[in-house]
Amino acid sequence: MTVTKWIWLLMGIIYTTFFIWYTSFEGPITQEEMERYLDSASRMHGFSSQDNISNLREFMENDSGDDFVMINIGHLYDEPLLIEGVTPGETSQEVQSKYMEYMFPAMLRRASHPMFMGKAASPRAFDAINVDGLETWSGFAGVRYRSRRDLMDIVLNPKFDGVHKLKVASIAKSIAFPIDPFSHLGDPRLLLALLFSLIGCVVGWYYSNDHRSVSLEN
Repeated sequence: MTVTKWIWLLMGIIYTTFFIWYTSFEGPITQEEMERYLDSASRMHGFSSQDNISNLREFMENDSGDDFVMINIGHLYDEPLLIEGVTPGETSQEVQSKYMEYMFPAMLRRASHPMFMGKAASPRAFDAINVDGLETWSGFAGVRYRSRRDLMDIVLNPKFDGVHKLKVASIAKSIAFPIDPFSHLGDPRLLLALLFSLIGCVVGWYYSNDHRSVSLEN
């Protein structure tokens, strides 16, 4: 087998492995799964209210089985609330980082990650309609989750219930809502396919020209 074919084969294996890991193939959440998730939520402090349970149920009933993006807008406290787990003198950003020590590994294991994020570039929103008291924000993030099932596995883990209080202690106000379907040009599956295609073509061109040069010299 030529070097070019070996490279194409290796890239094909890597891409297929990545695609399978990054893509949800399990379909929408089943009724049995939903009842199990709701039972877990009812026993967790952050989800136990009737409104939260109803919201989770509707979210899962409308599951497309595909990935989605959670839009997060938040404003940090000037100083975090002094609760268990918060050390006096810590900033709200440092407290939130403790919360993310659980979230980032839990998300990455399930092919979920921030797509874009940043700090507010203006002290107040430029356009705020009928949202009195919600004109000031610290930052914004869009987080891609592989599936709604993955999100449920993350936030209904007992460990999440323990660290979520740190998020509450650091954020004065926040809004989070899911978007599904969504579209963007930066899908890693597309970018990796384009990159590997470019590498394969360049390698094929290089070895083709190299062999042609050898033939001409002979």
